[in-house]
Amino acid sequence: MTAAQADTSGYLGKKTAIIVFLAFAAAYFCSALVRAITATLSPVLTQEFSLQARDLGLLAGGYFLGFAAMQLPLGAWLDRHGPKRVILWFLGVSVLGSLAFSMATSFSGLLASRVVLGAGVSACLMAPLTGYRRWLEPAALLRANSWMLMTASLGMLASTLPVQWLMPLTGWRALFWILAGLIVLSMLCIAWVVPHWNIAPTLRKPDSDRPKPVEGAPPGRYADVLRNRYFQKMTPLAFFNYGGLVAVQTLWAGPWMLRVAGYTPLESATGLFYINATMLVTFWTWGMVNPWLVRHGWHATRLVAWGVPLSIAVLAVNIAMGAATGWFGWALFCMSCSAMSLAQPAVGMAFHASLAGRALSAYNLVIFSGVFVVQWGIGLLIDAFKAAGLAEVASFQAAFGVFLCCCIASYAYFLSVNADNSPQ
Repeated sequence: MTAAQADTSGYLGKKTAIIVFLAFAAAYFCSALVRAITATLSPVLTQEFSLQARDLGLLAGGYFLGFAAMQLPLGAWLDRHGPKRVILWFLGVSVLGSLAFSMATSFSGLLASRVVLGAGVSACLMAPLTGYRRWLEPAALLRANSWMLMTASLGMLASTLPVQWLMPLTGWRALFWILAGLIVLSMLCIAWVVPHWNIAPTLRKPDSDRPKPVEGAPPGRYADVLRNRYFQKMTPLAFFNYGGLVAVQTLWAGPWMLRVAGYTPLESATGLFYINATMLVTFWTWGMVNPWLVRHGWHATRLVAWGVPLSIAVLAVNIAMGAATGWFGWALFCMSCSAMSLAQPAVGMAFHASLAGRALSAYNLVIFSGVFVVQWGIGLLIDAFKAAGLAEVASFQAAFGVFLCCCIASYAYFLSVNADNSPQ
């Protein structure tokens, strides 16, 4: 099926849906690799640029700062122009950011390039999710979301041991030229197979779980998204709990293993490999079981309500164990946080299809703003506690203890708001 044919046929056929998924997944793989690579590169970047913990946190967080800054305009552009056109423009920016990072000679150059990179890949999940909201049935939508996150885990997996093995052969700078080439290849795939966008699509068959778009319906505003009670209910969890998961997975698990648990750089990269392999299997499993869960009444809000307390308990145990917490403890934490990933498509389903791009992008803004704040904030707190006289291990524990308190408070707010994701 060609892109033009798919554009007018409502839900995509199974074969076409798989091809479109793979094209988007290739771009998201690159996005996740870029996102997580700083954890593996942290020893060499720290040595070459004399970075402190706060610098490392800011550098890793710069990606999420650029990412978050683009979310609000991105949502409007997705609703207006569609996933294909928007993601191709954004990926072009990410190619420039990758090349600039490879040529940086100072911390400020690294940071600026990292911000551009984050902005460039900021459409890699929102674009497909906006498309899937129209092109896939609800059960398939949840499965596609989980498997997109599985693809992200695969990208993060590639950022660990493979990067560690390549660095002696290529150096860290050449890695970003390779990344730029991979992004260009993903752009070609998307340009070839992804359907174009109709402003007011007509679905092929009715769907009891979501309203059919109405011809001539107003596109909606971000104010409509922000007033939605379900969106408000999920916001603190997105900021601290989901944002914290990404912050740990893409950065702080690495320094914890190096500076608290006493791992060597190779052992730390191996530990990150295991963490991301665990998450790959976790998201694959979510994708397999989601249709069954939906049929048996286990909707996203209910799963989040059960999953978040488990993640809080694991985080508390990891902090208390200190130097005894290695990769396995952080893998358990990331796995227990994974139920939060189901909230993203659930938020999209709470809105009319014509507003889905804005809703998803606004929620993503919350998540990645949280990643930036948690990632940089933990670094600032570690340095502050060390300056106050705490040992390094105790400084890490204290900084993560502050993060734990934020997670508990966000879950308490979630429980206090009575709202579901019925479309409004």
